[in-house]
Amino acid sequence: MCVAVPCRLLKAEGPTGVAQIGGAEVQVRLDLLPEAQPGDYVLVHAGFALELVDEEAAQETLELLRQMQES
Repeated sequence: MCVAVPCRLLKAEGPTGVAQIGGAEVQVRLDLLPEAQPGDYVLVHAGFALELVDEEAAQETLELLRQMQES
């Protein structure tokens, strides 16, 4: 099973960017989402931003992941 995690994009410079999740900053590839802009939420899997998601959906998914971690 593969899991893509919603992250907030902080920087976008060509095909690369920096995204934030849980206070950590990670390098991401934006090859599949050249339209992504800082402030957007993107689903990241294996270092690649795969899809844009709205903030509400991103927060809901992050909350579910937090709950799973606690149990």
